[in-house]
Amino acid sequence: MLVLFSLALAAVASAQTLSPSVQHGKRSALPAGWSRVRRHAPDAVLPLRFGLTQPNADMNTLQELLNDVAHPDSPNYGDHWTPARVAEYFAPSKEAIHAVLSWISESGVARDRVRVGKTKGWVMLNATVAEAESLLNTEYHVYEHDSGTEHVACDAYHLPAHVVPHVEIVSPTIDFNAILNKRSTSVTSTHVRVGQPGTGTVNPVFAGKISTIFDELEHCDKQITPACLRALYKFVYPFPLAGNKNSYGIVEYTPQAYVPADLDQFFANFSSDLVGSRPVLESIDGGVVQDVQRGFNFNGESDLDLQYGMALVTKRQKVTLYQVGDLSMGASFNNLLDALDGSFCSFDGGDDPLNDGIYPDVADPTGYQGNDCGTLTPAHVISTSYGYNEADLSPAYTARQCAEYAKLGLLGVTVLYSSGDHGVAGNGANCLNPDGSQTTDGKIFNPSFPSTCPFITSVGATQVNPNATIFEPESACEQVIFSGGGFSNYFAVPDYQKGVVEGYINSHLNPSPYAAGIYNTSGTSRAYPDLSANGANYVVAVDGGFGLVYGTSASSPVVGAILTMINDARLAIGKKPIGFINPTIYSPAFQGAFNDITTGTNPGCGTTGFNATKGYDPVTGLGTPNFAKLLPLWLLAK
Repeated sequence: MLVLFSLALAAVASAQTLSPSVQHGKRSALPAGWSRVRRHAPDAVLPLRFGLTQPNADMNTLQELLNDVAHPDSPNYGDHWTPARVAEYFAPSKEAIHAVLSWISESGVARDRVRVGKTKGWVMLNATVAEAESLLNTEYHVYEHDSGTEHVACDAYHLPAHVVPHVEIVSPTIDFNAILNKRSTSVTSTHVRVGQPGTGTVNPVFAGKISTIFDELEHCDKQITPACLRALYKFVYPFPLAGNKNSYGIVEYTPQAYVPADLDQFFANFSSDLVGSRPVLESIDGGVVQDVQRGFNFNGESDLDLQYGMALVTKRQKVTLYQVGDLSMGASFNNLLDALDGSFCSFDGGDDPLNDGIYPDVADPTGYQGNDCGTLTPAHVISTSYGYNEADLSPAYTARQCAEYAKLGLLGVTVLYSSGDHGVAGNGANCLNPDGSQTTDGKIFNPSFPSTCPFITSVGATQVNPNATIFEPESACEQVIFSGGGFSNYFAVPDYQKGVVEGYINSHLNPSPYAAGIYNTSGTSRAYPDLSANGANYVVAVDGGFGLVYGTSASSPVVGAILTMINDARLAIGKKPIGFINPTIYSPAFQGAFNDITTGTNPGCGTTGFNATKGYDPVTGLGTPNFAKLLPLWLLAK
């Protein structure tokens, strides 16, 4: 529901003299497939939405807040915030609301036409085009896409200088967030359906069926099984002790869905007591474990994640499946975040139709007609094997979402994302061109998001080398897939990572082996991944048979299972969950707690990418987890 903002506010505040107009947003070029066709009619109505700036949500402040609860040397380590504290601390200020409302009123718009969303994050006005053009000092045009879709936008817009600090985004303005035949697979520029085959930066690769399964450790170079992973990472933890207090969440996006018979086939071979077990389904925005579309492209991801996630934490630990989006609309990471944090929800104007599922689904009466806002309590560890290319999204969109991951960290949630499967290239091995477009013959490295967000933990991939044993060091994955890694074009290097990034650059990229402009060579950008786990030759039951699967899609749920058992041990002795782990794993106390990966590269964009080497590298991060070393270190932490 929307609430009228009281007229009394104007009576107790002095009028704000309008300040000079300054440019707030500009688009340099039209997106591919769009053309301008006409000026928009001046009497047409636009749903103007002003997204207010969240206080305390700049990267430096968020780092300070997280270090206070997530750095092992902090006296407040583990003292995570409550949801109410998070909501209050980041709520837009009364000053911001007043500044925007006063400006609109002084511009000649009646105050009773303006509303404030219930989250206080959005100011809304249904304005005529003429009014909007006057307010924003712009011109609105109608644009047409090759698909026939029309969209209203402007080339640039302006705000009064005194209003600028209080507004993050204005819609509709420069963004082309029209829904391009969302239910058609022929339009590839829509990002919302992250669960559709071929979308997202992380898609496991099926390398073929196998008829013989080896469960002996001497065959781990050919087939990875739960026993191999336990041996590789010294993951010896017989059974959970605090399963009723602990939680492990695995995220899937419809139409990706597990097949119950596949789980049982896998468990019968590798974890017989789990036969018949299922994850606890938490449906978000109509999420359903669909059984209409079958095949590896629809079942492989979810089968892989759940088979290994559940087997590694055993039957005594509940695993929650966050199934996001209905079959009609699909969903995005923001839809997941809306459900996890009620203070983030901005369905009355905040989510982006290009990138997010907009519920209720008014375009399809058979679609989900609800809106899941703050309906879930986040699990202690959440693993996601999906992603975008950073360049798919605007800096404002990624910053807004990244700040939300920081809030989850304050709540004590560990958020893991797979780093990508194409080395320094992005989704589909696409690389960037100088004009910002993405093609397979591009030459500029294409980072992955959310992996570049400094408030999540990015997980890369390693391999047991051919003809090697589990007692020999792994290398960066160079079979079928390549571990995603590199340097962000959007986010600055976080404090916890500055030392290792500087060390890697000085030792291996000074001078750079690549021409200027191939990647972000500033030395001041976020590097990823943070750590790694095996991503090659996984034995997975899919659609009634076993096959070998490759990808960082496998690496993330494995790390999630290991961290979940560390939480179990802490909870069993009365301590808090580990929460956001990056300040801890990069700290001096944890040096040597990971298996350093020193060989291999992550090719892409016509290059060999970066090198894995001693210490941190943007191929395998800090290395793979050594549970035998990590567990006592985390048990000693406050």
